[in-house]
Amino acid sequence: MTFDGELSVFLDAAEERGVVGEVEIETLAFEHDLDDEEIVALRAELALREIEISLPEERLDSETVAEAQPQYRAEPTVGTTDSLTLFMNEIGRHELLTAAEEVELAKRVERGEVAAKERMINSNLRLVVSIAKRYQGHGLPLGDLIQEGIIGLNRAVEKFDWRKGFKFSTYATWWIRQACQRAIANQGRTIRVPAHVHERRVKLARVSRRLEAETGRAPTQEELADAAGFELQHVEEALGAVEASVSLNQSVGEDGDGELGDLFADPTSVDPVEEADDSLRGQAVREALQALPELERRVLELRFGFGGEQQSLETIERELGISRERVRKLERNAFARLQAELKNVVGAAADELADAA
Repeated sequence: MTFDGELSVFLDAAEERGVVGEVEIETLAFEHDLDDEEIVALRAELALREIEISLPEERLDSETVAEAQPQYRAEPTVGTTDSLTLFMNEIGRHELLTAAEEVELAKRVERGEVAAKERMINSNLRLVVSIAKRYQGHGLPLGDLIQEGIIGLNRAVEKFDWRKGFKFSTYATWWIRQACQRAIANQGRTIRVPAHVHERRVKLARVSRRLEAETGRAPTQEELADAAGFELQHVEEALGAVEASVSLNQSVGEDGDGELGDLFADPTSVDPVEEADDSLRGQAVREALQALPELERRVLELRFGFGGEQQSLETIERELGISRERVRKLERNAFARLQAELKNVVGAAADELADAA
């Protein structure tokens, strides 16, 4: 059965009963990866058909507690009780709120009453557990999902506007789901994928499965963008998001004696051959300079900044006490001598290399 067909059956059955459970809505949303806009549309359709949404009235039973225990029970010791079990038993003692009580508490929260905020949170913890359980199997244990859901519930209490006439549970559900989804999106990644990108990926995966079932082939990115209502750029961004990181220390090679990082060159590093070549050139220039007459060497040092800053002809003229024309002549002579000296130095270095070889 297609999703549209299943949704139609779901709505018809709920309309016949006149009531649908919050858990049923969350189950449908989870199984079909519905995004927030689609869940809002579903709730609007339920309201249009005058179908009441009910919260689970029962306390958490032993089956619910037992489901959570295997993931959290440490090495058992005499007289100790699993903390998650205690938590689940404890939250069942808080009574659910009536619509009038929700409004009254919301007003008190607006006035900054901490006790009112705590009561709203405690009375809706069963909703957190109900939603968190739908996200099990995605890499986060139930206890962590509940903690993230409570963070979302706390934000819902702070943001709830009782004047709009919505039930608090309807409003809080979005915040709790969002908190659980973001926790799942962030967990286990060395490189974090933004939550909105993860949510796009989830929706694109669902749309892709539907299109593939309809057409018998994998959809193109353009088809995904059109069906999901996204811009093509956002589809490319979501599908290209990093899903896993690879260590540069990962072993490679037949014998595993190399590392992945060895295969990548550093574009900013200096080539050792070029570095050695530059060093030899610098040494040759320094040796050639030392062979020049003192005045010519000094003119070149000042003119081209060897060992300091470059100086103007006027500054050199003033420092050496000679005319500007004399400075130019010394510079020309020094260049001619320097070229000859460099040939001698380079030739000697080449002979040394030949002898060493």
